[in-house]
Amino acid sequence: MCCDSKRRFLLLYATQKGQAKAIAEEIWQQAGAHGLEADMHCISEMDKYNLETEKDPVVIVISTTGTGDPPDTARKFVKKIQDTTLPPDHFAHLQYGLLGLGDSEYMFFCNGGKTVDRRLQELGAQHFYDTGLADDCVGLELVVDPWIDGLWLALKEALLLQKKQEGMNDVDAVSGSPSAAPHVVHELNFISEVQNLKLEDEGTRSSDVLSQKLDDINLVAPARDTEPSLVHSFPPLSHSALNIPALPPEYIEVQFQDTHGENVHLSSLISEGTTFEVPVTKAVQLTREDAIKTALLLELDISDTVFDYQPGDAFCVICPNNAREVEELLHVLGLSEKGNDFVCIKVKQGTKKKGASRPQHIPERSTLKFILTWCLEIRAIPKKAFLRALVECTSDAGEKRRLQELCSRQGASDYAHFIRDSNVCFLDLLHAFPSCKPSLNLLIEHLPKLQARSYSASSSNLYQPGKLCFVFNIVEFPACPARPVSRKGVCTGWLAELVAPLLHSSKTTLDTKGESSSTKKISIFSRPNNTFHLPADPSVPFMMVGPGTGISPFIGFLQHRQKLREQHTDWEFGETWLFFGCRHQDRDYLFKQLRCFLENGTLTHLKVCFSRDSSTEEVAPPKYVQDVIRLYAKDVARVLLKEKGYFYICGDKKHMADGVSDAVVDILSMEMEADKLEGMKILATLREEKRYLQDVWS
Repeated sequence: MCCDSKRRFLLLYATQKGQAKAIAEEIWQQAGAHGLEADMHCISEMDKYNLETEKDPVVIVISTTGTGDPPDTARKFVKKIQDTTLPPDHFAHLQYGLLGLGDSEYMFFCNGGKTVDRRLQELGAQHFYDTGLADDCVGLELVVDPWIDGLWLALKEALLLQKKQEGMNDVDAVSGSPSAAPHVVHELNFISEVQNLKLEDEGTRSSDVLSQKLDDINLVAPARDTEPSLVHSFPPLSHSALNIPALPPEYIEVQFQDTHGENVHLSSLISEGTTFEVPVTKAVQLTREDAIKTALLLELDISDTVFDYQPGDAFCVICPNNAREVEELLHVLGLSEKGNDFVCIKVKQGTKKKGASRPQHIPERSTLKFILTWCLEIRAIPKKAFLRALVECTSDAGEKRRLQELCSRQGASDYAHFIRDSNVCFLDLLHAFPSCKPSLNLLIEHLPKLQARSYSASSSNLYQPGKLCFVFNIVEFPACPARPVSRKGVCTGWLAELVAPLLHSSKTTLDTKGESSSTKKISIFSRPNNTFHLPADPSVPFMMVGPGTGISPFIGFLQHRQKLREQHTDWEFGETWLFFGCRHQDRDYLFKQLRCFLENGTLTHLKVCFSRDSSTEEVAPPKYVQDVIRLYAKDVARVLLKEKGYFYICGDKKHMADGVSDAVVDILSMEMEADKLEGMKILATLREEKRYLQDVWS
């Protein structure tokens, strides 16, 4: 190893969208200030480390993806440690600390990290530091920052203990006793009163200080502002000393070229599997023009491909950034004339970034416009490290100070309110801070990969051979003080524009005639769901809860079930329930032909509700699906407890799925004549048995 073994620790990260890697890089950067060296690797690079023989402490940063899965980069590692033949003392020599990243909006919060943590414990590994679980719903930094702060003392204690166990007397690498170890934090500490930045020991304020002069700044906010905003703060924040992150080292070099050629094929940007380019053969608007949300159903022709799926599976659509926003970004960067020029992306010679390499989602050579259109998530909410880098590109003193505040610890609530919760993107920041003129290499270093968007299949290949349907709402981001213009979702807005010529006048029928011969095509790849499928035994009853576009996978379920009933008249089929809800019966009842499934016996029970329709009935009908479910408490309990049936939920988590889960817990408690805690335990058992299944989003 290149690291000094007396002060080395192994640092592994498993990332899906780059967040875990960014945090690992921050740990790597800070390690030097604490007299430690981090040997950092992606967890997938199993040829570069060996936990079976690892003697030094191990730090793991791991995210969660999908429905509680480890990130793609950790799949091989997880499969390896889950080998059931491994003995319980396999990792008895290993000491580790783990930081899990997740989002509590989803059911299996931090399950990627929890899975690895639990399995390492089962194999005998020991914690040298408590596990941290950071929640992106409220802000990762609320856990990440203090977890990293406490890591250094824990590492030093672990290394000191290791040296003692090895009988070594030389513990210079971990100077002094653990209790006396200074708690050094590698941060830039902004002192507004003297207008300079200091890198210093937060715990002891010792003489070991590095200073960095800044230009004098004017901290006076315009008098007309009466409350904080994205661009202005007020006391105490505006007068506070700030702890801001260290400046990330630059590591990308961009070279413009005079030569011409062709851009790479989109399929080369996808590492998840085979990509298929398929035509859109039908587009139907399912909602009325006056509905609050616009829902579209698209039908794809997959007959000339080997693409295969089951009802309940998801697939991903490769989408570009909005063309107008790309042009706008080129204009702001002063590169409007160079959009079609080819650029070569290389690692900067002499960079101080550990393990620097060209981002794999960016071709080594392509046009600038291709990179901004297909490779970078220009709508991404900027991370604090990006804000820190933007400080150096900002000439106006007031704007510079505000960016420093937004990336500082003291400004954490402002960052959460004005950036993260407001969905402020990079373009919005450039409008809000016009003196900020970042370089192209900075964008490539800090903007994450443009992710393909996932959708649930809303059809059955058995019912409609060679067809794949899906349903989505066109996402809208209204204008607000931090965002001067309204925007549509990256993928849903693009799809809506793409299929506008295909839209039919009929908006509520699956079997609309008059398919177009249009050659509009999109690129897709499979994202199978291992659990959200129909019961293997058709005689088992099941219940489906899918308000709004959450009904999408259940259309595929019912189509598949109908075809099975036609093909296997001698089979026994269990009863089926569907709970559907929307705002208005006449505006956004997406699939009124559900009655057809009811009439032909495919669907046994259909229960609907409309949350915004007024009622003249003496007793108002239930507004939401969770309210309807409570009306059928005995049936829910019978299906789940007596008949060992399945319960499926698809749709919004925060405003629906959690409410449904609460209703089911109450029903189970009531029917079992037990307390709520017992009901929660029963629901947890159903989840473990894969009989209570969710496909939800925030």
